[in-house]
Amino acid sequence: MRTAVTALSATALAVTGLLAAAPAAPASSSPGPGHPSAGVVVKMPAAVADRLGAEREALLDAVSADVLSRSQDARELAPGAAVGELADEGRKVVVDVRAVSGDWARGVAYVEASRTRHGAPEGWLYIAHRTDGRWVPGLEGDREFADHVARSPLVGAAERRTMKAYAEREVTLDAQAAPAGALANTGGLLLPWMPDYYMTLTGGPHAHDGATGYWSALDFAGGNASGLVRSSREGTATSMCGAGGGWTRVIHPGGFSTDYYHLRNTTYYSGTSIARSALLGSIGTDTCAGGSATGAHVHWSLRTYDANYNGRYTWLNGRTIGGWAWWNGSAQYSGCGTRLGFTACPGTAIYNRTG
Repeated sequence: MRTAVTALSATALAVTGLLAAAPAAPASSSPGPGHPSAGVVVKMPAAVADRLGAEREALLDAVSADVLSRSQDARELAPGAAVGELADEGRKVVVDVRAVSGDWARGVAYVEASRTRHGAPEGWLYIAHRTDGRWVPGLEGDREFADHVARSPLVGAAERRTMKAYAEREVTLDAQAAPAGALANTGGLLLPWMPDYYMTLTGGPHAHDGATGYWSALDFAGGNASGLVRSSREGTATSMCGAGGGWTRVIHPGGFSTDYYHLRNTTYYSGTSIARSALLGSIGTDTCAGGSATGAHVHWSLRTYDANYNGRYTWLNGRTIGGWAWWNGSAQYSGCGTRLGFTACPGTAIYNRTG
């Protein structure tokens, strides 16, 4: 991949029939002080930078401001202070612009996790539209995002169907729901490997970032699935860190999305339609967006929207995934799964079941 001052082949913008940008290289320059994007790491193919021209800085400012206002660790601070405070912790804010067409742009943005503990980053797909000379970004979970998905030429027909269904499906978070109510429906989601194979549960329900928030994540390693990590259900997949990065998000049509982190040998996806159990990569220790991993595993997380279209990680407690009902323990990582009267706690090998 050449940098933002050279050309990029247009053929790299098509992936399985959907318009998608090729893996992005860092831009050669960044906005100066006083801009929301000052200090933000920018990834952008040269062809995208050329098409944006003088609009590049305004787009980056708009997306960066939205990202920082949504970040759990940055939203209480002014953009410059937030980026500086994160940088002091060795964490980056990354805005990846992957494709543009006319007054539309799309990509991925994320805030790195701390590299001093086991955890995972905050990240969003975004689509931005230039209206009356102003860029209006919609981060995944925003009402603007759902509106942009419906209209943007950068979203293919199959991707639009999946993402629109996800954005319009309200799924109740388990914060107030009784466990019995939460059991009702997760859209047939599987555990992140092939059905009827097993992996070992190495971490029960815990927060996606290993610290705060709903306990939405599980860790798995080993087993007889050859370490191959696969999608929990059909949907549209995006490689959040770009080509070679170990973080993939799959948006499913039933109101849930799933994250897979620490992968190696990943398949590159950019809004690509995939089938259930599609290969995403292998268990690994990749930390392309921060966090830490002491042994090869997959950090799997469940996401949904609340009634206000705010995308967030959701409780696993009481939900059934891969045929197992998952329950919080007395502390993070200690919870277990139950199936047919059997309880599987960390250290137990469990089979992925479809029913």
